[in-house]
Order: sequence, then structure tokens, then C-alpha cells
Amino acid sequence: MSNNLVLIDTSVWILALRKSPVPVVKNEVEHLLAENRVAIIPMIRLELLGGTKSLSEFTRLKSRLDALHKIPTDEANWEAAAQLSFKLRQHGKVIPYTDILIGSAAILANCLLLHADKHFDLMAEDTDLNVRSLISVVRQ
Repeated sequence: MSNNLVLIDTSVWILALRKSPVPVVKNEVEHLLAENRVAIIPMIRLELLGGTKSLSEFTRLKSRLDALHKIPTDEANWEAAAQLSFKLRQHGKVIPYTDILIGSAAILANCLLLHADKHFDLMAEDTDLNVRSLISVVRQ
């Protein structure tokens, strides 16, 4: 898969899609969407669609997510995630399994992970995970 793609974590989507979005985050997401560089995995899709509040919101968001590049989470990804979790625990880092799966998918797809979640920065310290954090933008 192309390393030109950007896997956008749920932490960023939430900031971009809420009723009062964080302008810098929303602009970044819109820019990546306009360039057709946004990827998604089933776990992020589940987190986003599972958080919708109405059928119309679910349908509208599903339609938008269907247009994104899909990174599969097949058996190889699950195995890599298990190994990654073990490796990180050996370094004293206990990361939620959802984040492990997302990080593993980004590593295997060789793409950038755009996030606003400290767990991914911790993962990047001991792995090949390529991240861009928006945490500092959110804190401003």
C-alpha cells in the first residue's frame, strides 16, 4: 500500500466532525480528503459509526467512510498486533488493544497515522510507526 496514504485515527475524526470542530483539525482532514489520501480500517469505522446518534447520521457518515481507501485487518494484521502488544509490554508500555490494532495496521500499510491520542506517540518511540500528532493543536 502507498505510504502516501494517511490513516486518520478516531481521536482526530471526532475533533473534525463534532458540531463545534477544532478548526485546524477540520482543515487538515478536509485537505487530506480533497487529496484522496485518507485511509480507514474496520476498527476506526466501528468506533465512528458506533458513536452516531441517529439513522440519518449513521447513513450519512457510512456513505462518506465508504469512499475512503480501505486498509484490511486480516490475519496478518492481527498477528502483527499481538506481537506489537507483547513488544510494547516488554518496554513497560501497556496500550489499549484497539490502539495496538490501529498502529499495527498503519505500520503494515506503511502509512502515516494522524492522531490526537498519546498512546500512538508512545508506540512510535519503540516501533516503526510513523505518526503525526495533533495533541498540541487541541490543547491550544
